[in-house]
Amino acid sequence: MKRTFIAAAALAFTAFTSVHAASITGLKNTGVGASGSVDSNYSLSSAVSTTPIITYDSQWPIGPWLANDGVSKWITPTANQADSFDPASAGTYTYTLKFNLSGFDASTASFVGRLAADNSVVVKLNNTIIGNATGFTSWTDFGANSGFVNGLNKLDFVVSNWAQNGGNPTGLRLEFGSSSIAAVPEPGTYAMLLGGLVLVGAVVRRRKQQ
Repeated sequence: MKRTFIAAAALAFTAFTSVHAASITGLKNTGVGASGSVDSNYSLSSAVSTTPIITYDSQWPIGPWLANDGVSKWITPTANQADSFDPASAGTYTYTLKFNLSGFDASTASFVGRLAADNSVVVKLNNTIIGNATGFTSWTDFGANSGFVNGLNKLDFVVSNWAQNGGNPTGLRLEFGSSSIAAVPEPGTYAMLLGGLVLVGAVVRRRKQQ
């Protein structure tokens, strides 16, 4: 009897733990790649360019910006990161990252990260605002634990570059920290879980009868 109970409990536990949590693989830091190359993880929508470029450490304006490192780098609209934009009115630069949650339970998804922007940024997950930041000398935390959808998801980082006539670069820098999401159980997992629970219930009823 004891062995039957242990086996049934083990079966149910195995089925439960097979629906494990994983990290969200589509979340990519900015600037993963060689300086001067295109950051292919992101697209850019602006009047200037549709291609974000990874910056160099040794060129202005990295001095006033947070320094690049091996985890992330700044991305900008043009190959010349010292380009000056928006002399008369503020410019808008929307950097977009897409990631697919097919095969996972979107309701269990969450992540945290940090970002900086020249000059300010609003973060949107599937068109809903989840955070904002201002400044390029320090990090601001952001994250989400709801608002995800099954299939393709979209993060928009809407950067505003304030008007200034000369010496007015713009860019975005972000890093993702931890993330988590549960896989959608296979039909066989449900069957295993149900079978284990039925066995456990049968053993408990038999014990009560005795």
